[in-house]
Amino acid sequence: MQQTNMLYIISDQHNRNLLGCYGHPVVQTPNLDRLSEQGTRFTNAYTNCPICVPARASLATGRYVHQIGNWDNGHPYIGDTPSWHHRLRAQGFNATSIGKLHFKGQGTDHGFTEEIEPLNVVDGTGDVLGCIREQPPFRNKRPGIREAGPGDSTYLQYDQRNADNAIKWLQEHRHDEKPWCLFLSFVCPHPPYISPPDAYDIYDPNELPMPPQWRTEDWPDHPAMDYFRRFFTFDPQFPEAIVRQLNAAYYGVCTYLDQQIGRVLNTLDELGLTNTTRLIYTTDHGEHLGGRGIYGKFTMHEESAAVPFLMAGPDVPAGKVVETPVSLVDSFPTILEAVGAQQTEEDADLPGESLWSIAQEENRDRTVFSEYHAIGAQNGAYMLRNQKYKYIYHVNNPPQLFDTIDDPEECRDLAQSPDHREILENFERELRDLLDPEVVDTRAKASQREMIESLGGEEAIIHRGAFDNSPVPGEAPKFRQHGTE
Repeated sequence: MQQTNMLYIISDQHNRNLLGCYGHPVVQTPNLDRLSEQGTRFTNAYTNCPICVPARASLATGRYVHQIGNWDNGHPYIGDTPSWHHRLRAQGFNATSIGKLHFKGQGTDHGFTEEIEPLNVVDGTGDVLGCIREQPPFRNKRPGIREAGPGDSTYLQYDQRNADNAIKWLQEHRHDEKPWCLFLSFVCPHPPYISPPDAYDIYDPNELPMPPQWRTEDWPDHPAMDYFRRFFTFDPQFPEAIVRQLNAAYYGVCTYLDQQIGRVLNTLDELGLTNTTRLIYTTDHGEHLGGRGIYGKFTMHEESAAVPFLMAGPDVPAGKVVETPVSLVDSFPTILEAVGAQQTEEDADLPGESLWSIAQEENRDRTVFSEYHAIGAQNGAYMLRNQKYKYIYHVNNPPQLFDTIDDPEECRDLAQSPDHREILENFERELRDLLDPEVVDTRAKASQREMIESLGGEEAIIHRGAFDNSPVPGEAPKFRQHGTE
């Protein structure tokens, strides 16, 4: 495969279904849709952990969360495990990041050649309050849901600057002789659920399709889901008008994000770089939008764990749809191959595969993996997903099994079905070949307790308070005491 530039565009918390190219009947994402038409769309792509910091550490290193110990939003990547950016920089390639990283920051070398206006975790530690897994203080997320609607936010402003910075960078590097990799990371459509008024006005809240199982009577009856709803104070259900207004705001931010990406794609065209640049678009995890009574990510349901994944550029099949399951750990070998960098002997055991090869192949069955050890969960959860089934193993709680072809909205849990007992047992064997779920759960909780003690203990962490969203560069975090509005 010929060496080319690599533009890797990632957003934050973009529900996979909220793109026109994924079949959504209402949302307007013309620039991403154009990228899909010009390239290849993956229908079964997944995060390796449905929350920001672990997902981004996993993408950087090409390794699973339990292998690198970035368990939650209080365990940021510190550059200790080699990343694809380390590999590129060591081999003389320019690996630049623009925008959100959610790494440690604080002068840490994360492996990039340059970091332009990076958004990293608060104070180099992040949300350590989320490390308290036993009798934790609950969070009240209701105010941010009620306040959803049109307006302005520092996140909207930041993403315009991220696009501005990317355009400037491309102009400055248009004549580089050696291939480069630009990691362009937008923070939208992550909450706050505040949309630019012109984008919000595109959508009539009363005409939007509603997320699966959003009504109380349809909420899935599973202990892990019940706990999420109690932990974040999502119960009782919000009035339908509020759910619809939040969805309209989120749709508006998705359109705004698409507009910023469009500005960057147009610049590639104008500079004559399109034919020498491979592109990827994805996100770190999804968003429930009130589905199952959840707002945010956190779970292994499709709206949270599935991610959009688009590829385009030289040697990428145009207009192709790939059903082979993939995940974010596949990014490491994919990026290296694009620019012509080499993996080292240390990378031989990476679990990912190059997606350039998968894009060229016929669809095949493959199992991808995700895990969760973070805020709102009493115990670890692990997902295995092949072309037909999704299996979720919950430590100390019943497993779940969904037929994602016959039941794409995952409304029928087959885990107790006698007809699916063998499938369930095979999945558990496959999971235990990968790891011991109970041992990993114990290890995660021990690491989290160590982090808490290193920062002064639970009382000090609780006194520090919580913040809903990581501030953009130059913005002070807005701490509040748990349970308050």
